[in-house]
Amino acid sequence: MNQMTRIDPVLETRMANAIRALAMDAVEAAKSGHPGAPMGMADVATVLFHRFMRVDPADPRWPDRDRFVMSAGHGSMLVYAIHHLLGYDDMGLDQIRAFRQMGSRTAGHPEYGHAKGIEVTTGPLGQGITSAVGMALAERMAHARWPDLTDHYTYVIAGDGCLMEGISHEAIDLAGHLCLGRLIVLWDDNGITIDGGTDLSTSTDQQARFAAAGWHVQAVDGHDREAIAAAIEAARADDRPSMIACRTIIGFGAPNKQGGHDVHGAPLGAKEIAAARKMLDWPHEPFTLPEDVTAAWAAIAARGAQARADWAARLETSANRAAFLAAQGAPDAPALRKAIAEYCQRLAQDRPKVATRKASEMALEVINATLPQTIGGSADLTGSNLTRSTGMASIKPGDYAGRYIHYGIREHAMAAVMNGIALHGGFVPYGGTFLAFADYSRPAIRLGALMGVPVVHVMTHDSIGLGEDGPTHQPVEHLASLRAIPNLQVFRPADAVETAEAWEIALTSEGTPSVLALSRQNLPTVRIEDEDTNRSRRGAYVLRATPTPRDVTLIATGSEVEIALAAADLLRAERINAAVVSAPCFELFARQDRAYRQGVLCDAPRIGIEAAIRQGWDLFLRPEDGFVGMTGFGASAPAPALYRHFGITLEATAELARKLIKGED
Repeated sequence: MNQMTRIDPVLETRMANAIRALAMDAVEAAKSGHPGAPMGMADVATVLFHRFMRVDPADPRWPDRDRFVMSAGHGSMLVYAIHHLLGYDDMGLDQIRAFRQMGSRTAGHPEYGHAKGIEVTTGPLGQGITSAVGMALAERMAHARWPDLTDHYTYVIAGDGCLMEGISHEAIDLAGHLCLGRLIVLWDDNGITIDGGTDLSTSTDQQARFAAAGWHVQAVDGHDREAIAAAIEAARADDRPSMIACRTIIGFGAPNKQGGHDVHGAPLGAKEIAAARKMLDWPHEPFTLPEDVTAAWAAIAARGAQARADWAARLETSANRAAFLAAQGAPDAPALRKAIAEYCQRLAQDRPKVATRKASEMALEVINATLPQTIGGSADLTGSNLTRSTGMASIKPGDYAGRYIHYGIREHAMAAVMNGIALHGGFVPYGGTFLAFADYSRPAIRLGALMGVPVVHVMTHDSIGLGEDGPTHQPVEHLASLRAIPNLQVFRPADAVETAEAWEIALTSEGTPSVLALSRQNLPTVRIEDEDTNRSRRGAYVLRATPTPRDVTLIATGSEVEIALAAADLLRAERINAAVVSAPCFELFARQDRAYRQGVLCDAPRIGIEAAIRQGWDLFLRPEDGFVGMTGFGASAPAPALYRHFGITLEATAELARKLIKGED
């Protein structure tokens, strides 16, 4: 909105009070929810949307829209109220009345994909602000490529909890370093947490903290709308990311409960709601909105529709049109299939013996040359993760034309920032760290799986095979913990061919994030057939069949496939038929039909082989089957010594096979 346009302060007050009324009525109807934040931040949100935001409810995915992230996701009714007022066609009063009820779009926290216009799932505090950093970075990267088609802001409402969570430190630091000037955070500085006043648990000067990280910082009365507008104007004019500390009264308008922690996460009650209606001069029945208010909010949507139409006209005549539109869609799967197939044919001929982290780097040379929208990165482990291919320039402060992000030692932020980049659109991000550090990334990986965001997490040093760094760095339970996350694909490839196949699957899986668990130690090429089929798509397959009915099935992943093949050779010399199954992705195997799974596993005794704990192997192993792997933590020693010490050897596998065939425990 042109700031010379006259603002009717009385009407704008009523627009804010409409948010408050819908929030308290919906929470009361549900007998559950958080009215405090929506009521406290209603003035800030109204100014933001009334005077600045460019969104079009008729086209919620318009690429150059402003992004709004409710990082304090417990205040979800603020989002739902605004969407109803703006006229989103999936957010009628029926949805507001059904807040937090089964099947409604108005979930307890904003859920990406459940309702139009929700940019990211929030609720786990700190995730929203960090994903917003990814969105703001993606905007700058897109602007560097298509400046005539990308020019928007990312706005965040964050609470004290968002800023207390450790991930926020990583996000704030990275955003300040990269000078993400199109990122504006509105801090709901109400001084209240669930337990009581924030002085119970923190003395941090948040404004000084943001300033130290290179942010533009302001403080305003969060109920002074002209001050709020002036602060947002100043933030938009500054080249740095901005934080505006909005001093608010939680539950503003509830005369007997506002300002206290009791209003944070519980319904106000009928008596207090009646008092609030009187205090706010809101004489309307529950869920009833006056026409002048709905018309004012509708005008915001109309302004956004005009902005989108203007952008669409620019798109039609832009020299960047084709490249821009291509980047908004899914990666070019046919082109990638052709490139990977040709590459795998060369691998079958050359049979390299390389670590799968190196195999990943080799595959990325092919992938990044084929797909221009891939964006790589690492959490300060580029030389170990091998995530940077030839010619990938670094993204730097003020220079966003590159394709490689140095995330620093910020694994948690990296995972959430990648979620934000993917949600923004235009790019396919991948980032690397050690598998043991998946514990740092896991909350954001889980959220990405919940949202169905196609991000690739490269996790190297995947077992005790990393050797001398010892048990702190040797993952034993991490594969099981990641496989336990619904809608996450976990790949542990056995060689260069499976690594390339895993990359192809990960990059063409539109609604699923993926983890690639890759070895430090060199592994031989076990897929030596010259074939044009991505066998890893099945999740598991018979790598080596037997000439006659099998006596035992050896099932292995990653570096242990080599052990399974060697054990099968030893058993074959004893006239024991051992089939070898490679299982690079449990999740994909679980999707196969019963007949295929039975054909791969058969009825003979089975042995799982993985340098990790057995948990999660029930897809392959019955209670009577065997397992060669870890039962505790690792140790510091060279990798071969560790495998011998923990009994993950071909000899141990063969001996267990003999016992199972004989029916011995």
